[in-house]
Amino acid sequence: MRSSSAAPLWRDRSRLGHQVRYALRHPRRVLPHLRRLARNGWLRLRHRGSHIAYYRAVMASDTARSAEAAVGGRPSHARWLALGQMQYDYLVRHGLKPQDRMLEIGCGNLRAGWRFIEYLEPGHYFGIDISPDILIEGKKTLVRYGLQQKVPHLTPVADLTLDFLPDAYFTVVHAHSVFSHSPLEVIDQCLAHVGRVLASDGFFDFTFDRTEGAEHQVLGEDFYYRTGTLIRLAEKHGLAARFMEDWEALPHGQSKLRVTHPGGGRSDAAR
Repeated sequence: MRSSSAAPLWRDRSRLGHQVRYALRHPRRVLPHLRRLARNGWLRLRHRGSHIAYYRAVMASDTARSAEAAVGGRPSHARWLALGQMQYDYLVRHGLKPQDRMLEIGCGNLRAGWRFIEYLEPGHYFGIDISPDILIEGKKTLVRYGLQQKVPHLTPVADLTLDFLPDAYFTVVHAHSVFSHSPLEVIDQCLAHVGRVLASDGFFDFTFDRTEGAEHQVLGEDFYYRTGTLIRLAEKHGLAARFMEDWEALPHGQSKLRVTHPGGGRSDAAR
């Protein structure tokens, strides 16, 4: 249901009309959708008032069925590998170096993280996630690829204040498919604090589900934002943000913004 093409960017996926048309085109997905609707409704009642607690429960449920599907949306190991490779290749093209100190927000089961860990110098990768269940799967990925000697840091968190991390330490911060599952107050919290841990010449890349129509959410899981909304939110916290056009050509279905300190970040010549 996600696309980077022009027409779908105007769709409001929360509208009944869209959902009916989608169901008619994809009848086999109706029953799984109804099951997810019922589950999410129950979890939202149990965790009323806290999106992070609610989504932690969603991740626990999804991870119990398939850790790879929980972070990728499709139960395919090939797809899991391909999406991780795409994220890794993109950052390397944009100047990621082994000596960089990287923070991955929403590292999940290390779909891309294991490649970053392998590439970076020992101790230079920090992965955080709100879901302890998916982090346990991440540790299994670490063992499967024999990366223990790289000494990565994997930490569960209760919020995105990043309060346990040092000032101006990370040269690269990365969040893939995190803000696409976050209400605006969670994104605001992250942007309010990421500037403190970001080095003066560092950058923060994050993906999001983009719409050019009304901003909306589906099932309390998938959130669609206009680019300008997120750029203004970054500016509110003294950060500069720009739309990454070259990311749009890749087969992923989300858009990407790069956030830096004003006048900071790496020059495009470093790609």
